[in-house]
Amino acid sequence: MDSERLAGLLEREGYRLVFQPEGASLAVVNTCGFVAAAREEAHTTIAEMLRLKAAGLVGRVVVVGCLVEWQREELLQQYPEVDGILGVFARDEITAAVRALEKEPDKQYASLPPACNESMSELGRRRLTLPHVAYLKIAEGCNRACSFCTIPRIRGPYRSKPLRLVIEEAEQLAADGTRELVLIAQDTTYYGIDTSGRPLLAELLRKLEDVSGLRWIRLMYLYPMHITDELLDVIAGSKKILPYLDLPLQHINDEVLRRMRRGIDRPETERLLDRLRKRISSPVLRTTLMTGFPGETEQQFEELLAFVRQQRFERLGVFAFSAEPHTPAAELVGQVPEKIARERRDRVMAAQQEISFAWSAAQVGRRMEVIVDQPFDARRHVYLGRSWADAPDIDGRVYITGKKLSSGEIVCSEIVAAEGYDLIAFVCDDADAIPVGPGKRFHRGSKKAKRR
Repeated sequence: MDSERLAGLLEREGYRLVFQPEGASLAVVNTCGFVAAAREEAHTTIAEMLRLKAAGLVGRVVVVGCLVEWQREELLQQYPEVDGILGVFARDEITAAVRALEKEPDKQYASLPPACNESMSELGRRRLTLPHVAYLKIAEGCNRACSFCTIPRIRGPYRSKPLRLVIEEAEQLAADGTRELVLIAQDTTYYGIDTSGRPLLAELLRKLEDVSGLRWIRLMYLYPMHITDELLDVIAGSKKILPYLDLPLQHINDEVLRRMRRGIDRPETERLLDRLRKRISSPVLRTTLMTGFPGETEQQFEELLAFVRQQRFERLGVFAFSAEPHTPAAELVGQVPEKIARERRDRVMAAQQEISFAWSAAQVGRRMEVIVDQPFDARRHVYLGRSWADAPDIDGRVYITGKKLSSGEIVCSEIVAAEGYDLIAFVCDDADAIPVGPGKRFHRGSKKAKRR
């Protein structure tokens, strides 16, 4: 989303986005500093852009984003050829930076302002996603004190985007063709607490439901605290909010959770999952877990593995712990060898693969709403899409056929086969007679799909 805002500002300045750096007058490297792998990728990209600059194939190189906040002095020392650096909250200064570089090409432009609300608007951004899908950030920063996380240090404290501005951006996105709106933040359930003292996500969702043109609203990064009954009631009764809930749990062992500083224990987690499944019809739950956290014993890991098998999350991802500089977790005793952390990650993913494949197989014979993303074989009317249970760029896909379709179209589909994480479907023959609205995303009593 930061990249889209940067691209939009530069287009208004007269720049045109190109997809190959060779020949570009300006290369903007938007960096991530969250984990070591992302930092390594950023350094590789910066070095490559500077190589092209030295060869006369790129004009100026400006580095922006999290890595600038994380390693400002190191960047300036390591890459003196960089023309400008902009911190996370200097994003909107990109046009001022390029103007300054045009006037004084030999002077490096640098700006790292503190966290502020003025830089939160995404209006006028240049969309880089599929035309019918858009991400909408509802807050910036984080107030959590998770011992392994660098986000509060990089992005600052939690700041809710004003509700009025969120709605305005959603309306603009819908007018621009967005059908699926994905709400994101470092912690979406905390929305509003910093400004009003109470969670406002449920109120925001009610207003978003009234935005004309939106068909699906997807919720990501729901921290397990502050999930209220009001929020669950809004989701359960919604015509647009998908019962797809992304809750990063990280672990289940109480001692590991305490060292992680998650603020929640196993009994609270299990009560939350029970509430979700009782109050929302046929929810799809996604979570992320971490293996190899400092001090994690084999017994504690086995508890996590048993929890995964017991809960049978429809969607799940696992990360091996990475000791990030300047985080409390990096200084904890009992650091788990990287090899063991990765082996444990692989064991969880192997267990989850069986669960996910079984879930996919259980969809055969059912009818589901599917959004068409793009053609796969246009001549034969085969398209790549996603069910409402699949988040963009994260989960599986649906190969759908039966008639000519358009990207962004949402159709009733009969699932006829499952291939691992993916599904194969035909457009329903009698779609006009089949309700596919809220509460009908699964049609357990529908006729079996025809084999064709």
